[in-house]
Amino acid sequence: MLLSFENVTLTYPPERKVLDDVSFELAEGGFCFLTGPSGAGKSSLLRLIYQAERPTSGQIALFGTPLNHHNDRAAQSELRRKVGIVFQDFRLIPHLTAWENAALPLRLTSASEDYIKRHSRELLEWVGVGDRLDAYPTELSGGEQQRIAIARAVVTRPRLLLADEPTGNVDDETALKLFHLFDELNKLGTAVILATHQGHLVDKFGKQAVRLRNGILTSSTFKAA
Repeated sequence: MLLSFENVTLTYPPERKVLDDVSFELAEGGFCFLTGPSGAGKSSLLRLIYQAERPTSGQIALFGTPLNHHNDRAAQSELRRKVGIVFQDFRLIPHLTAWENAALPLRLTSASEDYIKRHSRELLEWVGVGDRLDAYPTELSGGEQQRIAIARAVVTRPRLLLADEPTGNVDDETALKLFHLFDELNKLGTAVILATHQGHLVDKFGKQAVRLRNGILTSSTFKAA
């Protein structure tokens, strides 16, 4: 199993429950929309997966490894290298071009400069912004910036891709195109969890989904308690 939550609760001081007894499993290569209104706990759940938060109680396992306070930094880094993250606000570096932004994660590896340039540019072509390689973020539309952010998230070929409201800043037509792009990435073998409050688009897209409401998992189409 790629990811499992078992009775996970996250509480912020003094006593605000953000997630309440959440349990589910995601198989290797799976795809799931994580739906629910703003404030439902979607972002917090994703933050637990990429270890920006620790659960108050319950167990989380990622790639078969339990996530807990005893994980050392080397173990955390090793797990994080297998996870790509796409944020709603893009988080592109303004003084870098499109391809430089997309290539950034590869520069933290031992990849050659030739491979970094070739692979990042090929990926930007694939996500549909191959004609914007040398443009800076301020010169790009919201949809173009999001495609570059997606390319950056998958440039190291992660096993799991987390997307936190990636279509919140684009119109419905662009959002559907981005949903299809995530679907194509999934077909290439990357597991995807995509958080969104745009339930009407999820229904139109016809993918599996789970729903959070007030921190509680209220419905699921993959294994959930």
